[in-house]
Amino acid sequence: MDSRDAGDAIRRRRECEGCNHRFTTFERIEFRLPVILKRDGRKQAFSREKLLAGLRLACRKRPVTDEQLEGVVVRVEKELSRRADREVPTRELGDIAMAALQELDAVAYLRFASVYRAFESPEDFLNVVGPLLPGSARREPGP
Repeated sequence: MDSRDAGDAIRRRRECEGCNHRFTTFERIEFRLPVILKRDGRKQAFSREKLLAGLRLACRKRPVTDEQLEGVVVRVEKELSRRADREVPTRELGDIAMAALQELDAVAYLRFASVYRAFESPEDFLNVVGPLLPGSARREPGP
């Protein structure tokens, strides 16, 4: 009945010829994504659902919409599809997601970073928090 561009997908409004029920479908481009190399050496296919679940957990009770999180996932997928590597370490996947998440919400970024970077000490946490604090960047003395 109707097709529209929905950013990373095509939204189609359809109608069943048997019962005339109307419904919506979304068609997404399937990217050829590399395999994710886990910390323990296992290899796993990239899972958009798993990444989205991790992002949602980090953004729980934060002012971040599902549409914004979908945008982060699309950004990660596009970045991974541009790479020539057949395997991408989990750390790099996390770095790509964190860069996008940092632009949305600093608290969600820290939550996500604490899991992906596997903080083991307060110093690990401070290394990530430090650059986010106001006045943390060194300023040159004025004239």
